[in-house]
Amino acid sequence: MKNRSLWRSAAAALVVAAALSGCGTTTYFAGRNLPPSGLTNRVMIAVQNPNPLTKGALVFVDAYYDIRSGYTGTPLSYSIGGYSGALPISIQNMPEEQLGAVYGSGDGSFSLISYAKENAAGTVSGLNGLSSSVFLSRSQAYVVAASQASHVLTMVNRSTGGSYALNLPGVYRVSMNPGGSMAMAFVENSNYVYYPMQLTAAQTLAYSGGPVTWPKAAEDCEPMNGPIWCLFQAQSPDHTDATGHFYGAPLTFDRPVKAVFSNDGGTAYVLNCGPECGGSNASVSILQVAPMIFLSGQASGLLPTSGSIPIIPIPGGASNALVASTTLYVVGQQPVQVNGQTLYTGNMTLVNLQNNTVVPSTSAVPNPASISDGVPGGPSRLLLADDNTLWITMTKCTNGVRAANGLPDGCLTMVNTTNNTVTMLEPYLGDGTGITAVSGFHKIYTAEGGQVYIYSTVDGTAIDNQYVTVTGTAYDVAYMDATTDADNTVY
Repeated sequence: MKNRSLWRSAAAALVVAAALSGCGTTTYFAGRNLPPSGLTNRVMIAVQNPNPLTKGALVFVDAYYDIRSGYTGTPLSYSIGGYSGALPISIQNMPEEQLGAVYGSGDGSFSLISYAKENAAGTVSGLNGLSSSVFLSRSQAYVVAASQASHVLTMVNRSTGGSYALNLPGVYRVSMNPGGSMAMAFVENSNYVYYPMQLTAAQTLAYSGGPVTWPKAAEDCEPMNGPIWCLFQAQSPDHTDATGHFYGAPLTFDRPVKAVFSNDGGTAYVLNCGPECGGSNASVSILQVAPMIFLSGQASGLLPTSGSIPIIPIPGGASNALVASTTLYVVGQQPVQVNGQTLYTGNMTLVNLQNNTVVPSTSAVPNPASISDGVPGGPSRLLLADDNTLWITMTKCTNGVRAANGLPDGCLTMVNTTNNTVTMLEPYLGDGTGITAVSGFHKIYTAEGGQVYIYSTVDGTAIDNQYVTVTGTAYDVAYMDATTDADNTVY
């Protein structure tokens, strides 16, 4: 009876949609095009190895009714036409632009997906080999990618067709600000942060004599005989800025791994992984974005802008974070000795961005708070959702302290951001590799252990997922019809 009611509700909705269509309606909100499927609440799923002949596919489901087929059973499923990437691993969700950017780890493809047409809209060219981290600007004009195997940071200017490979041995992660005007690069097991800058004509001429003519903080400039881009250290090892001015401050980064950005886009919070990445102290370094803007002629290229770089010590570890208004939620893993073996335990630390201090711990709300364990310095994903909730996924959560002590060891954590209470969800379903919020419908979709699951944001309970499961390995999910680009996982 439950399923029959579901189909009747779906049929009624289709009748309403058809009536609207008959009146000439081709958009559903914010001027967006009504897609060919007619669905207005879609979750796209990146699927690896969906069948013996294909290494990757992008399917989508009706996220209102949580079904993968049409209400009559036709079509049996929905998919993105023309997608051919291998082993899709991440979806950069840009619903305001009706666009998604999907990276395929099997072939290095970075595919653009039209949400309006529900098909592949081309691939980004100019990347150098496989990318360990890659982002597209909202304007779609720039792509920044780290290729750890090729030891280069690639900057692609899609407006001009230019692609520039800046040498940076060991580079493995990149971060890009929401406005797509600044990027940062991070080297594994390093205490330095780097940023690319597009040169003015005067700088190109001045730096064309090779490394001896470059500023002291320059790591590489390309092309060598007439550089268009340079890669600078955010803090020079000899304590001088890009002009050679000595500022005398000690190095302030400790195994930095990524950056997140303030709501106004003016501040970058660099996450120093510290002990979980082989360093000494976990912290957040605060940098001003303006000197790192890579657009030609719009940046000074001087860092730090004044004196030393402010640092916030983070007691729980710092390998990922999310900015929510005046609070920075920082997650990380702390090394703990268990029976002579070093294991890691997950923590979330709250930081007050109004005064840049860690929120005091109380008996009711400890800070840091225990969350799911995971890979030290490794992949985790954070997302804000309905009902004042924050969701965190981890990988390899059964390898940590909680599992060793017989405690719940699921990979998904729900945080009530009103009172900052933490709920770790069970049972263990496998690595949490994807998460998306179906905004306004009080639920999230996740990819855990290679399958799709749904949870209520009201109380964290599981919602029936039998009609959205996929064949193959589900690796990432994205709500294609979110109101804003903010409905995006932090990965």
